[in-house]
Amino acid sequence: MHPCRPLRTSVSAVTLALLLAVGCAGSGDPAGASAPRATAPAASVASTAPAASLPSDPAALRPYYAQRLNWRDCGAPGFQCATLRAPLDYARPGGARVELAVARVRATGPGERLGSLLVNPGGPGGSAIGYLQGYAGLAYPAPVRARYDMVALDPRGVARSEPVRCLDGPAMDAYTQVDQTPDDQRETGLLATSFKGFASACAKRSGRILPHVSTVEAARDMDVLRAALGDEKLSYVGASYGTFLGATYAELFPSRTGRLVLDGAMDPSLTAERLNLDQAAGFDTAFRAFAADCLTHPDCPLGTASVRDATARMRTFLAGLDREPAPTGQDRALGEALATIGVITAMYDEAAWPRLRTALTRAMDGEGSGLLALADSYYERDGDGGYSNLMSANAAVNCLDQPPAFTTPAAVAAAVPSFEKASPVFGRSLAWASLACAYWPVKATGTPHRITAAGAPPIVVVGTTRDPATPYKWARSLAAQLSSGTLLTYDGDGHTAYGRGNDCVDTAINTFLLEGTPPPPAKRCRRP
Repeated sequence: MHPCRPLRTSVSAVTLALLLAVGCAGSGDPAGASAPRATAPAASVASTAPAASLPSDPAALRPYYAQRLNWRDCGAPGFQCATLRAPLDYARPGGARVELAVARVRATGPGERLGSLLVNPGGPGGSAIGYLQGYAGLAYPAPVRARYDMVALDPRGVARSEPVRCLDGPAMDAYTQVDQTPDDQRETGLLATSFKGFASACAKRSGRILPHVSTVEAARDMDVLRAALGDEKLSYVGASYGTFLGATYAELFPSRTGRLVLDGAMDPSLTAERLNLDQAAGFDTAFRAFAADCLTHPDCPLGTASVRDATARMRTFLAGLDREPAPTGQDRALGEALATIGVITAMYDEAAWPRLRTALTRAMDGEGSGLLALADSYYERDGDGGYSNLMSANAAVNCLDQPPAFTTPAAVAAAVPSFEKASPVFGRSLAWASLACAYWPVKATGTPHRITAAGAPPIVVVGTTRDPATPYKWARSLAAQLSSGTLLTYDGDGHTAYGRGNDCVDTAINTFLLEGTPPPPAKRCRRP
């Protein structure tokens, strides 16, 4: 398991599984090279300039801002695709460039067209184009799709936009099964070696793009896209990590910011360690909500006594898999690492809780295929054993955006008690997963800081009270940091709130996107 910063919005816990906190390793791609097994530090990739550097000659950016997109039909009927050019390094815009994939669905009418609405499902590493074609372009509220062209941009390093590539499928299978709760020095060394090997593979295969996938650079790409679309201002709905991307855009370009919705918000002022610790607590809150619900069902595999007893049973179950993995009917057994990811996957959406009960029941009876399938959806592993580049891009962006949470195994070991206090079930795994960025081959160019976006128009920040991946207090913090932030609260479970069936949330956001009127201060929505 290697959880990272929160991934994308969950349409369902099965089809859009998400990740965790800053400081992660990633996945790979079926065509990649196996991870080196050497214990030496990963090869170094030099970063030519900090991601936040401004070009010495802004005029060199004019050709990028003046470009027009050549749209072509692609995918399902009504979808169009194009390629956007951007400088590889914004500090040297006259040098190499990167080509970024864009897709759109035109406004359907009736009503006056309001321009483009850019959507991002989070990650980092989630494909915005995949999200548009699989969900947003078809299932976003009809009044919004009627008035906006729905647009997606795969960020640099992601999916169709010069994807970061690291491990091949077999190497990734091995990587995801590495013990994330080391019990001794030997197991600690094996875990560190796996992180080093992953980082080295990324440097070997993606050295050109690796120093240039920061959130700041992705936000600058969004502004180039805004100009290419012919929009004076950028309107945007970002979920999970997409809230950090949107807030960064507002910080860089407040006068070009249109109607921004940041759903499942991150707090940009927190260090990686603090983000990880808060997220451990968030997953504990979600697990306790699942356990309380489970106890009301006769098929609950966690007993009927109490949430405390259910927590103890889960810990005992996972510890047992650490000693003896369960068969799955495949050549991969269900060990503690994959089982933990399977449980975590279902925390993103309460609609997945019945499936998790069934999977846990089967796994506790010695058959682990249900939990393995949940873990595979989290990692975007297909039936042929290939992986998307989701995890690779996730690592690349996270490790560039912030210094690592921990730099040595000893530092992690010292922090484990605080993580286990925050989450008795997941804390130990999340603490050790935070070590991955310690071995990253590119030095971080970002630092934690408050984002005020002074001068931007109203920005709606959405927080769910029992969100596992982006704890509610992060939304409160971001809304307070933004000079024009307005907090919309959803009192409920799951990751993110917009488009998940709550009429109160959807009506408030639709009104903002269509009329520009944000919800009133302290607006709170509840489940029916």
